[in-house]
Amino acid sequence: MHILAVADVESRFYYDYYKPGRLDGFDLILACGDLPREYLEFLVTMANRPLLYVHGNHDESYVDRPPEGCICIDDKLYVQDGVRFLGLGGSYRYRQGTYMYTERQMARRVRRLWPSIQRWGGVDVLVTHAPARHLNDFDSMSHRGFECFNGLLDRYRPRYFVHGHIHKNYGMSIPQRTVHGDTVVINACESCVIDI
Repeated sequence: MHILAVADVESRFYYDYYKPGRLDGFDLILACGDLPREYLEFLVTMANRPLLYVHGNHDESYVDRPPEGCICIDDKLYVQDGVRFLGLGGSYRYRQGTYMYTERQMARRVRRLWPSIQRWGGVDVLVTHAPARHLNDFDSMSHRGFECFNGLLDRYRPRYFVHGHIHKNYGMSIPQRTVHGDTVVINACESCVIDI
């Protein structure tokens, strides 16, 4: 499966400078949050492939008008062509907001998904907006990762963990790909290509 992952910043290559056919080779698009609804609708229309998304901490506008033609996988285990995607959007709560959670609230969301994970025999791709704690995150409240994501990675060992929230312009040392145990961790800020 050839996947385009996007988050946080619209890719000029796939939007402003789009050329017909540029999205033809992808089987699926993953959106990891904080992207305009119009951008997601453009991608799903031009690619004519499924676009799965989770909410970012700035996606309050999706409450009244979710992106058309796209599939929200927040708090769901979604299976596409035999690949199991687990979606958990939002960020660490640093102010009031629709898609912001305390560690306890996120851990509760994770626990609610255990029956689905067991029923499907695990997870292949964990899709989130926020990173895991001490794995591509910062100590500031606004960019802190969730400890419970580490538990998911250690327990179910998905092949990929794809997140957003940590913009590339936050520093030169921000990696796009890292490894945690058996899992390849991908910061999808702007865009990244994944082959499963």
